[in-house]
Amino acid sequence: MFNIEEELKKLPSKPGVYIMRDKNDNIIYVGKAISLKNRVTQYFRKTNKTARIQRMVSLIDHFEYIVTDNEAEALILECNLIKKNMPKFNVLLKDDKTYPYIKIDVKSDYPNVFFTRTIKNDGAKYFGPYANPGAAKEMINFIKERFQIRQCKTFKSNKRACLNYHIKRCLAPCVNNVSKEEYRKQIDQIIMLLEGKTDTVIKKLEAEMNECSEKQDYERAAVLRDKKIAIERISEKQKVSNINERAIDVIGVYKNKISVCIEVFFVRKSKMIGREHYFFNGMQDEEISNILSDFVKQYYMQKDEIPNKIMIQEKIEDEELIENLLSERTNKKVEFRVPQKGEKLRFIEMAINNARITLENKVKEKQSMVLGLKETLNMEKLPRKIECYDISNISGDYMVAGMCVAIDGVIKRNLSRRFKIKTVFTQDDPRCMEEVVTRRIKHSIENPKGGFGELPDVIFADGGITQIRAIKRAIEKYNITIPVYGMVKDDKHRSKELIDDDRNVIKLTDEQMNFITNFQDEVHNTAIEYNRRLREQAVTKSALDEIDGIGDKKKQELLKKFGSVEGIKNASLEEITKIKGINKNLARKIKEFLD
Repeated sequence: MFNIEEELKKLPSKPGVYIMRDKNDNIIYVGKAISLKNRVTQYFRKTNKTARIQRMVSLIDHFEYIVTDNEAEALILECNLIKKNMPKFNVLLKDDKTYPYIKIDVKSDYPNVFFTRTIKNDGAKYFGPYANPGAAKEMINFIKERFQIRQCKTFKSNKRACLNYHIKRCLAPCVNNVSKEEYRKQIDQIIMLLEGKTDTVIKKLEAEMNECSEKQDYERAAVLRDKKIAIERISEKQKVSNINERAIDVIGVYKNKISVCIEVFFVRKSKMIGREHYFFNGMQDEEISNILSDFVKQYYMQKDEIPNKIMIQEKIEDEELIENLLSERTNKKVEFRVPQKGEKLRFIEMAINNARITLENKVKEKQSMVLGLKETLNMEKLPRKIECYDISNISGDYMVAGMCVAIDGVIKRNLSRRFKIKTVFTQDDPRCMEEVVTRRIKHSIENPKGGFGELPDVIFADGGITQIRAIKRAIEKYNITIPVYGMVKDDKHRSKELIDDDRNVIKLTDEQMNFITNFQDEVHNTAIEYNRRLREQAVTKSALDEIDGIGDKKKQELLKKFGSVEGIKNASLEEITKIKGINKNLARKIKEFLD
């Protein structure tokens, strides 16, 4: 049995990484420390902990640690373990959407300009990331309108030029109408434009314009003039400040009662070339400096392109250490700055303001979806609280149910509940559903301020008409009215439609359908995971707890080593005896019992 108080005494006063685990041996938090003893002990001694840390500590069953030679090694190991294990109480960059880039295949004889979300090591030039796909596509459209580069996806020689040549959108390299050198001049101008060197491009265009005028090639001069004016306009649109550093990132953090948003601006050569934002739920009671510290470690330790300066709104822990590691990775000086005045402070304020707007817009989107759902379901009351239920069992065994809750369109995982079925002893999902909803309603009626809170405004069931009717039977026992709908899946087990108690299909918007799909997946996973956990506990208990001489500690070591009871069964006597505290006689007893 792991005794936390005893293990705290054994902790060394050395740098390293600590790993917190729950009773199911899941990693729930990873951290690094200059002194493992001081840092880990704080979790179990400190009284003014945030709500998130209090909850995390309440779930710690045991911990382990890895000693490193120095703090830098600990930081790298911490980042790697977080990325690999995704512990629920760490700041996690779950936003895995890829951002748009503009690609130029410069190795080609006649390069093209592409929209892409994937960066490859293929010798091409990539520009971005852009704030959104629209911004990248707008720039590509501008380039293809103002520069006569090829439009075709794959280049091949032709006998005659396509329409783009005749409308002056392409120089037709496919029919050898332009030399590689002449074509490359345009590509060089495009690259300078994307790098922000618009002044250089404009000067070259002006020189070429004057040359054409002297030769009385007024038609060509007019084309160059129009191109110059267009580039000046798009340059003015991109320009954001007079900050003269080559590359800076600006990070702003804003939090409300629901969530935290981090906004990252990319400024390159005085121009905003893009931005990213990340949302973190459950972090709203954390100090901004702590959120920033956890974020920048994960964000930049796995990033290829790192600027010279990173501007943040507050000083962070391990600032010098992170600067040194990033400088070593990039072979250039990387530093964090907390601006106090002037243009750079204005940038921080802009990033914070954008984070606020982004977060508020997200909330508004959810509120709009809930308002739309009220109209779609023709409800008198706004469906602010929605509950969803699903039943899970294996051929009538280990019958359980999952309940998930959405408040104002946001699925709240901390409000999820799991039920063991108590009164149904055969495989009968509708009766199980009736039992669970009856118990849930009873909780709120008898104790309105209890863990279940208020009754829901509407209930969704993972299933069809039989599940709807089962829930309605439960509701009718208490002489209350709650609308009930069924979330139906297709043959491939994907969310298909929402139906009412008359089997009418409810027509949903894409946004509402996405919400229903996510809700259905969440409650299904909640029920399935609980069912799986009960089965694993039952197998473990019946197989190991009945063997004399096997206590909790030996059982834990056996399962940690071999993964499962089946793994222990397939292990040799010699392998089992390598477990601390298990001799040959006990190993033989284990084998005989399992066989």
